[in-house]
Formats: sequence, C-alpha cells, structure tokens
Amino acid sequence: MEENKNLNLSRLTPAEGSVHSGKKRIGRGIGSGKGRTSARGHKGAKSRSGFKNKRNFEGGQMPLQMRIPKRGFKNRNRISYVPLNLERLAEIIEKYKLNGITPDNLTQLGIVSKNDKIKVLANGDAPKGLQITAHAFSATAKQAIEAAGGTVNLA
Repeated sequence: MEENKNLNLSRLTPAEGSVHSGKKRIGRGIGSGKGRTSARGHKGAKSRSGFKNKRNFEGGQMPLQMRIPKRGFKNRNRISYVPLNLERLAEIIEKYKLNGITPDNLTQLGIVSKNDKIKVLANGDAPKGLQITAHAFSATAKQAIEAAGGTVNLA
C-alpha cells in the first residue's frame, strides 16, 4: 500500500464553507447557543435593558473617592516661578562675565529650564549697573537694583 507523504494531521484543514467566521449573534433563540438570557446571566442590574455602568459605582457600597479624606487645594491657575536672589545673580555675572541677564542667557547657561518663569528676589546686594530681564520682581529687589544704577525689564 502506497502512503501519501503530503497527508499529515498537521496539514488538515476544514472543508471550504464549513466554518463560520462571523460573531455569534445573541438573543436569536435557544438553539443558537446564546438565547434565553442572551449571555447576560440571571438577574441583577447587568442583565436588565438600559443598564449603563457608572464609572465609580461599587454596587451601592460607598465609593472609594467618597471614603477617603479630602485634604488641601491645588490651584490650577497658579504660576510657579524659579526664585533667583540678587546674591545669586551677582555670582552668575562674576562667573560668566555677563553685562546683562535675560531668561535666554540663563537657559543657555543651564541655570533654568526653557519654560521656567523667573522671579528676582532681594536677598543680597545688587551688582552695580545690572541690566536684568525677568518675568517678575519683588518690590524690594526692584528698588535695590534701581538704587545700584541698574535697569529692570519685565519679560
């Protein structure tokens, strides 16, 4: 008896048209295999028509976000500044030999990041003739810079 070498269990496939590739349709009678409860199980909210799952609903139990204590407040409109004291500015001018300070200079030197807003504070003595551009100044820093013959510009 001659054996067919191409016939092998791993090469068997179903006959053309015998396998249905579509999804099983639910609620089309008991004989369909997904009839009667239509794959929803017995009773409960999920089996009812019109059921819509609420995001934080825990079956009537007090939801987690209501159980935990609420503390503090986060202001969405807060503008956060990187503080720079006059003392630090004097060190930067001396170290890098600058004649004026701008946010771009400080970004290139790696002192602040590209999108940081800078606020100058009045801790220390203002360098003579300082020309500075920043996003905000404290009132005393502004007075100290102008008293030392410098100029203040808002960015």
